[in-house]
Amino acid sequence: MSITVVLQQMVIIFILIGIGMILYRRGMISEEGSKQISGLIINVTNPALLICSALEDGPKASLRELGIALVVYSVIFAILIAFGFLLPHILRVQKNLHYAYQMLTVFGNVGFIGIPLASAVLGSESLIFVSIFNLLFNLLIYTFGISLLQRAAGQTADGDAAPPASGRLKKLINAGTISAAVTILFYLGNFPVPVIISSTLSYAGRATTLLSMLVLGVSVAQMAPRDIFSHPKLYAFTLLRQILVPIGCVLLMRMFLDHRLILNTMLLMVAVPAANMPLMLAKQMDMDTESISQGIILTTVLSLVTVPLACLFLQ
Repeated sequence: MSITVVLQQMVIIFILIGIGMILYRRGMISEEGSKQISGLIINVTNPALLICSALEDGPKASLRELGIALVVYSVIFAILIAFGFLLPHILRVQKNLHYAYQMLTVFGNVGFIGIPLASAVLGSESLIFVSIFNLLFNLLIYTFGISLLQRAAGQTADGDAAPPASGRLKKLINAGTISAAVTILFYLGNFPVPVIISSTLSYAGRATTLLSMLVLGVSVAQMAPRDIFSHPKLYAFTLLRQILVPIGCVLLMRMFLDHRLILNTMLLMVAVPAANMPLMLAKQMDMDTESISQGIILTTVLSLVTVPLACLFLQ
């Protein structure tokens, strides 16, 4: 895999993010408009892009390969969770901000950035493995992620404040988990789909990259450079999380597995910057979101450098 291809894709992503910043500052996209576009991406374009990958002709991964990917990616998330608890102690982060660094460590932007990046760098055949990664992400964000935030907010101490288990289960049924599950089902079943439907999904899926980057551009434009770049611990965090962790994970898994696409997809998914979902969930719980916001923006900005460096280890 040529590092030039990865670097080109990251430059394209940042040009699109820059367009989003310009549109916001000129009043052509508002904060409310950004939220609406986010909903469109989450509920329409991202699911369409994933499902399209299952409808394409060509060589397909076997059930055994999908099972291996599920096991490998589950192990990777376990490693990220363990590292998330360790990293705040390594960086000597104040205790009340441990939850922010843990969320930033475990949950990468495997949707907004991961899906279009994997499609461009590794090809559409990688998206079935991206679907598995996204499925695990969605399962964890609404279980482990919410529990972590509740503990940090002190809500679990008040039985009335914590939502019932049935409420958490309902949140697991969302566009992300459904589309990932449908993608895997159609991939394995190889069901015939009318051209009208497949073409509609294709047109919708192609909008994912542009819309996702515009939303990120709006987020970047809303923060002053001083608020983004004046935190040394976040730089150290980005170095460890965005470069050393992806490289360490892929070197570890290469000792047990020799499957280029599974490993390359894993490396990209671990190397992407922090996701927006922890920020959205923290806002819903009325928590301090400054550190999470700064971490998301800084890891996104620095991903222009960190992703290509991590991808030097692509096979």
